Amino acid sequence: MLIALIARDKTGALQTRVDTRAAHLDYIKDTGVVSQAGPLLDDDGNMTGSLIILDVEDIAAAQNWADHDPYAKAGLFEKVELIAWKKVI
Repeated sequence: MLIALIARDKTGALQTRVDTRAAHLDYIKDTGVVSQAGPLLDDDGNMTGSLIILDVEDIAAAQNWADHDPYAKAGLFEKVELIAWKKVI
């Protein structure tokens, strides 16, 4: 099941993102369930959130992944949405 994780950073949290980025990328690599991922950007090109496509068994597995993401543990996100997604292209 593909799940889109859309997360918006807290205002002024860019340093938290930068400080936690290596651990987040290691988590993506180690868990092996991320199909696609990348940061959301503002008009100036600064990272302001994340879009991650998870390939997991169900929404509970996606929630578990999201809860253990180093970004989430660091308190980076203002809001996180998990939405079932169907790849067309």
